[in-house]
Amino acid sequence: MTATLGQILLAPDTQPHVVADCQLLIDQEVSGKSGVSGTAVKLAYKTAKSFAPGYLHGMVESLLPDMVAELEPYWAGFAASGASGFGDYLVKRGDEVAEALLSVTDARAKRSERPVILKAYGAVRGGAAKHVAAALPNVGSLVQKYADGSLS
Repeated sequence: MTATLGQILLAPDTQPHVVADCQLLIDQEVSGKSGVSGTAVKLAYKTAKSFAPGYLHGMVESLLPDMVAELEPYWAGFAASGASGFGDYLVKRGDEVAEALLSVTDARAKRSERPVILKAYGAVRGGAAKHVAAALPNVGSLVQKYADGSLS
């Protein structure tokens, strides 16, 4: 039987590595953005990074279980499909997966009482789905790295 995504990514000895890799992935995705919407994403990210030391790391850590839960059905479908790459599997369902992942950040934003963060999030939320969809190949690779048992 194939392990669930939660069993793979949220295992106590694995989760800190996953959080660090997610943070690196976010940094890389943001730095690669260009154009008007890319500038807005970079500004929002800079705002969040400068909000408080460790804020983004803490957010990645706290959002990871809910993100994993949203990815779980796609992981199960991928495992059943026999496809070779989780990133490709996610890309084929890009809009749906992006909205599923954004539902986690939307829910968090609704509970937030931090006006600076809410303003930054609101400034980029409209175009966020396309940015998340563009990152799905790398998200899939990150997940598959752990599914294949590699921590390098």
